[in-house]
Amino acid sequence: MVYWFLLPLLLALPFSQAYEDVQIPFFAAKKKNRIGKAHDLLRHHPLIDAHNDFPMILAFFKDGKINQLNITHIDHAQTDIERLRKGQVAGQFWSIYYECESKENQLLKALEAIDVTKRMVDLYPETFKLVTSTKQFKKAFKHGRIGSMLGMEGGQMIDSSMAALRSFYGLGVRYMTLTHNCHTPWAESCCDPNPPPFERGMGLTAFGRKIVLEMNRIGMMVDISHVSHAAMHAVLDTTRAPVIFSHSSSHSLCSIERNVPDIILERLYETDGVVMVNFISDFVQCDPKKNATLSDVADHIEHIASVAGRHRVGLGADYGMDDVTKELGDVSKYPKLFAELISRGWSDKELVGLAGENILRVWKHVELVKDMLSKELPEESRINDKSQ
Repeated sequence: MVYWFLLPLLLALPFSQAYEDVQIPFFAAKKKNRIGKAHDLLRHHPLIDAHNDFPMILAFFKDGKINQLNITHIDHAQTDIERLRKGQVAGQFWSIYYECESKENQLLKALEAIDVTKRMVDLYPETFKLVTSTKQFKKAFKHGRIGSMLGMEGGQMIDSSMAALRSFYGLGVRYMTLTHNCHTPWAESCCDPNPPPFERGMGLTAFGRKIVLEMNRIGMMVDISHVSHAAMHAVLDTTRAPVIFSHSSSHSLCSIERNVPDIILERLYETDGVVMVNFISDFVQCDPKKNATLSDVADHIEHIASVAGRHRVGLGADYGMDDVTKELGDVSKYPKLFAELISRGWSDKELVGLAGENILRVWKHVELVKDMLSKELPEESRINDKSQ
C-alpha cells in the first residue's frame, strides 16, 4: 500500500542526513587494511543489530537470576559486554521470545523476558541505555552507551489482544514479529507444519489486518520475519508504515520459506522497508554438504541490495543460541563482515547505511506515521467478534 502523500514529508526528514553529512576522511588512508577501515567507520557511525536472543538465556536458562551474573564476560558465549564492545555494537534490539510450541503462558513469558532485559540494562548503566525512540538512540550513541531496544518475536505473545499489544508498546516494545514458527489465529507462519486456523494462503485474517493497522497507529514496527510469503504480501497490502524483516535472508540464495523472495524485495519501496540479514547457518547456506561462510552472508546482503537497493538492507544476526556462521561466531565479529564488503566495493555511505542508518530511517518513518495518525481512536476489535 503506497501512501504518496507522505513522500514529501519522508524525504524532508533530517534524521538520516545526520549521519550522511559527516565526512569520512579516514578512508583516504590507502595503506590501512580493510579491517582497520571497518573499525574506523564503526567508531564514527552506529552499528545496530535488529535481533539477539540473549534475553531468552537470561530469563529462562538462568531463571531470571542475573544479580550475581557477570555479563561483562561469559565463557563460550555469543553475547557479552566484552564482545559487544569489540564488535563495536552501538544498538541492539533484544528479542523478547519464548518458544511458541510451548503450552506455557506466553504473555507471562514475554513479561519475564522484558523484566530481565530491563534489569540487565539497569545493572550496567555505564554500558547500556534503554531506548524507545530514534531521538533517544541518537543521544545514547553520543554518550557511548549501547542503545537497548525491545523487539517481541511472535504475535502469540499478545494472545490476540489489542489491549496487550498497546500495553507491550507502553513497556518499550518497538517491533513485533507477527508470528514465530507457529500460526497465530490471525497470521500465517512460514514454518508451521499444521494448517492455519483459516484458509491457507490468506496470510492475514481481517483481525490480523487490524493488528497491523493498530501497530501503525501506535508506532510499533511491523516485523515480517517468520511469516509465510502470503502473509508478507498481505502485510504490504495493508500497512500504512514501513515494515522490517528483523532477521531474514534471501530466498533466491537459500530457498526456504523462512527467507525473503525477490518478489517481496521488489515491493519494499512501497513502504520504505528494510531487510536485516540473518547469520544463522541453515538460513544462509541450504546445501547440507557445505558449511556457511562469512562470504555467504555477504552474498545474501549483496543479493538483497541488488533487488531492493543498498538502502534497504541491514543486520539482524540472530545471535543467542543457534548455530551462526562460524566466521561470524559471536557479536565481536561484525567488523570482519564490513571488511569483506569493503573488498567488494561498497562505498562509505552504503556501509554507514548497512550498519545502522537504514534501520534508523525506517524507524523514524514509523514514528512519523504514528504522529500523523495521532487523532485516530484505538482499535477495539476482539478476535471473537463475528466480523473477524
